[in-house]
Amino acid sequence: MSASPARACGIDFGTSNSTVGWLRPDSGALIPLEDGKTTLPSAVFFNADEDTTCFGRAALAEYLDGYEGRLMRALKSLLGSSLIDGSTEVLGRQLSYRELLRQFIGELKTRAETFAGRRFEAAVLGRPVHFVDDDEDADRRAQETLGEIARSVGFREIAFQFEPIAAAFHYEQDLDREELVLIVDIGGGTADFSIVRLSPERARHVERREDLLANAGVHIGGTDFDRALSLAEVMPLLGMNSKKKSGIEIPSAPFFRLATWHLINFSYTRTAWNELQEIYRDAAEREKLDRLLNTVSQRDGHWLALQVEQAKIGLSEHERVTLELDRIARAPLEHAIDRAGLDAALAPLTTRVRDTVATMLAEAGVAGEQIDTVFFTGGSSGVSLLRQQIAALLPQARAVEGDLFGSIGAGLAVEAARRFG
Repeated sequence: MSASPARACGIDFGTSNSTVGWLRPDSGALIPLEDGKTTLPSAVFFNADEDTTCFGRAALAEYLDGYEGRLMRALKSLLGSSLIDGSTEVLGRQLSYRELLRQFIGELKTRAETFAGRRFEAAVLGRPVHFVDDDEDADRRAQETLGEIARSVGFREIAFQFEPIAAAFHYEQDLDREELVLIVDIGGGTADFSIVRLSPERARHVERREDLLANAGVHIGGTDFDRALSLAEVMPLLGMNSKKKSGIEIPSAPFFRLATWHLINFSYTRTAWNELQEIYRDAAEREKLDRLLNTVSQRDGHWLALQVEQAKIGLSEHERVTLELDRIARAPLEHAIDRAGLDAALAPLTTRVRDTVATMLAEAGVAGEQIDTVFFTGGSSGVSLLRQQIAALLPQARAVEGDLFGSIGAGLAVEAARRFG
């Protein structure tokens, strides 16, 4: 490492959490961004009661404390979607989604600069292998949009690096021999993979193209796991899959909105409310639909999504968790979910992830037995079923868990120092 701090930083703008990395002597790579923590949840809360805007954990806390306002989360999901050129109403005025991202990325830059005591005008930005699956033009536009937003907040020199490659560079810092490594990065919005040759000798080179054997990615991540678990276990409590008086199943759209992080706020529009009233009039099981109407009228969609997310996390360590849902039922309501329920809900998604890895190995001409190490990073890589399915493809590989929320940002800091000095 250089005897002086790097002049550039690395930014991991994540769907669920974001980090900023900066190499300097005798210090960790990640910059503290909130209350001494190196992660900043990718959330913004526009507080109507106090006419303020806050970010990260503070945003989630104010929302959960009951302040009136608008919570926005899973911001990265806007990149590559048709929503990016649109706007939404916030505190009585229109806010473009590009401006929303500009505010959050600008906040990351400001907090990093405050800690560092200097300006950052150069940065390496992490990006998924695919912002958009099977659409190269949309993928390119998503990267261009991210670059434009980064320039608008004051970055003059910008480079991009695939997030799993950044994680590989972080892992390589501690190696004492050569390894063929599969990087598995499951974040909030995407699942990304790279097969890379790593070693202490190779780490000295700036150009690493020959060391990268394959990249692959699929637009599946933690928010998709949350949605799948919510639809399977929670939304039926609110009336999903129930019938109209005529015997026809009620529409599923309101439940999909409530179960999808970046669509929750669309549940609160006048059109959506009128739709719910019409569904309620024809519903055969109104007690369940009462919970749905309570959730929407109280604007508790994000609260409910947080309960599902915590259940998913809890089931990575425990065989069973219990959700306390009195808040939306306005009466005692508990719902237990076990590991088997989680696995059943996630199986279609984890199978797609496994198949993506298998295809990448075949296309790269690499047998599963040749992989020395699987390096897991990303907050959603701890899902047990996912790890089991990947392990079955790689019988000889040892599993290594990196910093689930920090490996990419730390690796981007390494890349920033290499590229910009």
